[in-house]
Formats: sequence, structure tokens, C-alpha cells
Amino acid sequence: MFFFSRKHSSFVVSVRILLNFKTHNLITMKRIKILASIAFAVLIMTSCNSINKMSKDYENVSYKVVPEVLETHAGEVDMTLTGSFPEKYFVKKAIVEVTPVLVYEGGETAFETMVLQGEDVTENNKTISYDGGTFTTSGKVPFTKEMKQSELILRVNASMKGKSVGFGELKVADGVVATSTYFGAKGDPILMPDKFKRIIGESKVADIMYLINRANIRGSELKSEDIAALKSYLKDVEAAENLEFVGAEVSSYASPDGALDLNEKLSGKRGVTAEKFFTRELNRAKVEEAKNDGFVTSKTTAEDWDGFQTLMAGSDIQDKELILRVLSMYQDPVVREKEIKNISAAYKVIADDILPQLRRSKITVNVNKIGFTDEEIMDYIHSNPDTLGLEEVLYAATLTEDLDKQLSTYELALEKAPKCVRAANNIGYVYMKMHKFEESKAAFEKAQTLYDNDAVKTNLAYASLLTGDVAKAKDYFNSVEKPGKEVNNGLGLISIMEGRYQDAVNYYGKETCYNAALAHLLNDDAQGAKAILDNISEGCAKLFYLKAIVGVHVQNEDYTFNNLRSACEKEPKMKDMAKKDLEFAKYFENDTFKSVVE
Repeated sequence: MFFFSRKHSSFVVSVRILLNFKTHNLITMKRIKILASIAFAVLIMTSCNSINKMSKDYENVSYKVVPEVLETHAGEVDMTLTGSFPEKYFVKKAIVEVTPVLVYEGGETAFETMVLQGEDVTENNKTISYDGGTFTTSGKVPFTKEMKQSELILRVNASMKGKSVGFGELKVADGVVATSTYFGAKGDPILMPDKFKRIIGESKVADIMYLINRANIRGSELKSEDIAALKSYLKDVEAAENLEFVGAEVSSYASPDGALDLNEKLSGKRGVTAEKFFTRELNRAKVEEAKNDGFVTSKTTAEDWDGFQTLMAGSDIQDKELILRVLSMYQDPVVREKEIKNISAAYKVIADDILPQLRRSKITVNVNKIGFTDEEIMDYIHSNPDTLGLEEVLYAATLTEDLDKQLSTYELALEKAPKCVRAANNIGYVYMKMHKFEESKAAFEKAQTLYDNDAVKTNLAYASLLTGDVAKAKDYFNSVEKPGKEVNNGLGLISIMEGRYQDAVNYYGKETCYNAALAHLLNDDAQGAKAILDNISEGCAKLFYLKAIVGVHVQNEDYTFNNLRSACEKEPKMKDMAKKDLEFAKYFENDTFKSVVE
């Protein structure tokens, strides 16, 4: 037992007071904590109640989407969303996130989230007043074919003071009209032609030379190389199975240095002696065609001024250009004859070398060389290709519709002539028709190393386009020096792919083809599209399907249903395509439509 003295009593009192103070303080602090917790809970409940009320009154918020039915252009789905909030709806301290989402079978794709805030929030977002307000946001996402049957929904989430409330999902639009993707992605390559001619004309020419002012044929002329070659040629043609005579011409001349009347008589006499000689040689060679009337024709030229000019221009005579220019000043043949004589006296070389060459009769024999028939060419391609020349091999490839045979024939041509750009190019052409685009590109690149012309550039452009390199395709198309319809069609297709529909219309011009019609339709000219489609005689399923879509735009139900029926008959899988195609949305419950697609 402890006893305290009086002096200790003050200490005890002090301790009691201190203990009482601490006890009171602890009670007070506890109460403060309890009150704070209650206040925090009330605040949270108030916050939750505020954003819960926003969720409850969400039906009063209105949204508008442009376009109402989403579309794809240039490979993307583009939309603009506008939201409108009523008065006293948007809580001043709330933050609202609005996310548009395209939902489709097997997946979904979200557009960029729009963040909104009440007027008391200090973050850097779009502010909506408590008195009401609107917002607008635009976005785009890459298109995939699954989106053709989809819905655009909004996912909205509100938050305040660390708590959030989801408003659920709200459908605001349907999607996606994909007509812009229905272009015909095929090449329009250029085939470089062969030079094959079944009948090739050839001529044999021989000259009989005369002395000045004479018309008789000298014995030395009958033994000349020209005449000997002519005689041999007549016999060879008559004996050859693939050669036939067409006709002959005897042209007789006098030099322009004599009197005109004398030259007229002289050239005529030379014509007589030359034709008599030539007729005798035709008989000796037993040329049957020579018996036909008109086989040999004759003409005379009194003054061979053209021949004089040609020989002078090709000579080494000094001042020849001056001489020709002076002579050309005189149109009177008498005066010109005098001047030629003066020149001949002054320039002995003219008299010795030029004028004698003009005193002649020229005999021209015209012959047709008959090539192989189509049947013979095709037989040789398989049995003995060495028999054929390059042009015949290139031509042989055009005699079949079988792409494999065309390919092997052009490969044979390239083997025969490794530097032939036409063979290399046409190999690429056939590969493109086979839809073997990588092989096609490689062949065109080979052709480009041989000769980089407009045809090869155009074909490389299509090969690049069909292998996915649109930028390179444009470069090639734009490098063509003299663009034709193939280039314009290619640039028109690229314009459709890039969503530049007016440009596409301009490139196609008056071209009557599927893609031209599509360009008009996408450029809001359905009547123009219909006019083009109605002028295309042969129709595939794809063309009939586009006609059906055009029918919707021109509000012609019979046109729509008749062409859709034709499309589905040609290609039954288009029934399922039409069922999901929002171009036909207004007919989904139509009995006629159902009968076509079921």
C-alpha cells in the first residue's frame, strides 16, 4: 500500500486532469472521424445519385449520325455524331465518355472516344453546360467486309469523384453500305501485236540503160547483172509454191537535158523496146499470169526531173544544193532544159555520171509471198517450231483461247528471240489474264529491261495495282507519254478506290464499261450509270447486280428485281449477298424481293 503526502496530492490532481483531457480529446477525435466518414458516404451517395440520375434521364439525350446508314469510301467508314443534352441534365462535376462502336458478327470496331465534362471540371475536354449543350465528333475506321451487316452503337460512361456509372448501349445507325467496294479489280493490259502477214508483197527491179538519144537495147545490157538477176527471179517465182505473180510495170525515161518533144518520143520508143524484151522473157519463164490482160503496164516520163533531183542530192558534187535551188526556179521545161545543158557543160561530172543514169527503162515485177495457213502454223508449233519465224510464232499465240497454250507459245517466241520485248510483254499479259499477278509483274519487269515503252509502263502499272502497290501504279500510269484508254481506265479505277468519284468519271469519259457506270453511281448520277449499263450487251452476274442497285437509286422496282433475279440465276451466292446488302434494305420485307433471294 502506498501513501501520498500532501505535497504529492497536486501531482495526482494533475494526472487526473491530464487523463480526463486525453479521454475527452480521444472521444472528440473519434466523433470527428465518424462524422467525416458519414460526410464522405453522403458525398459518394450524392455523387452516385447525381450520375445515376443522368443515367436514368439518359433517354432525354438525343443523337444524330450522318450518314444515317453508314457507308464505306476509300476503304474507310466515316461518320459524324452530334449529341444534344437537355437543360439541367449534365452534372457540373461529371465527366462523360461517349464511344461509338461498330458491332458485327464476330467482332466490333470502336471509333475514337469523345470525352465531355461538366462546367465545374477543369480538365481539357469539351464542356457541356448545366443549362444544356451539344457536341459533334467525327471519326473513321478501316472497313472490313464483316461490317456490311452491322450496327453503330454508343457506349456511354459517366464518372464523378472516383465513381462511374455505365449508361448501357444505344443503337444510333445501321451499317455499312459497301457499293464503293464493288469495282472490277482487273487489269486492262496491252498486248503487243505480231507483225505477221500471210501475204507479203515483194518486188524485183531491173534497169535497161540507153545511150543518149537512142532507144535500142544494146547487147551489153542484155548481159548485165540486173537483167541476169531478173531472168533468174522470173524462173524462181514460177517454180515456187508460195510465190505468185501479181503484175509488172515498165517505166521508161529520158534525161531532162534534151528538147521536150524529142524526149517524149524517145521515152516512148524506149518503152516499146523494153516491154518487147520483157514480154519475151516472161514467155521463156512460162509465167502463166503474164497471159492475163493488164498484167504488164507501161508508163513514160519525158523528163525525169525527180530522178535528176534524187541523184544530185545523193552525189558528192560541189554546190549541188545551189544547183538544185536554181533549177527549181524555172517551171518552163524549155528554160529548165537550157539551164541543165548549161550546168552540164560547166560541170562535166553531171554530164558523165548523173544524166546517163536517167536514160533508162525500169522493169518492176510484183510478187506475193504466201505464208503458212493457220492450220499449218498450229501444226508446226507442236511438231516442228523451228520451221516458223518469230512473227509466225507470235501470231500462233493468237490462234487459241487456251491461256496455257498462249503462254507456252510466247515463251517459245522469247526463247527464239531473247531480246524480243513483245514476247516478254505478252507473257506478262497472259499471266495477268490468268490472275497470276506476281508472275505477270515479273514478266513486265523483264520486258522493261528490253524496251521501256508506253505499253510496258501501262502493263507494269496494272501489275503494281493488282499486287497492292497503288502508289507505284499511279507513278507508272502518269509516266506514260501518250496515254490511251487503258491508262485512263486504270487511273479511273484508282480514283474509285480512293473515293475521288468525279475524277473517276472524268477519266472514264465516254467509256462504256462496268467501272465507268459504278463511278457515275458513286458520284450521285444514277441515271448516267443506268445509261452506261444499258449499253453493255453482255452481262455477267456482277453487272446485273449493279443494275439492281442502280434500280433502287432511280426508284424503278421492276428494273431492280429483274436484274437482281438475273444476277442470282447466274451466280446463286449473290442471294446471300443481297439479303445483307443495305442497298436493298427497304425491300427486305418485300415479297418479290424475298422470292428472288430465297
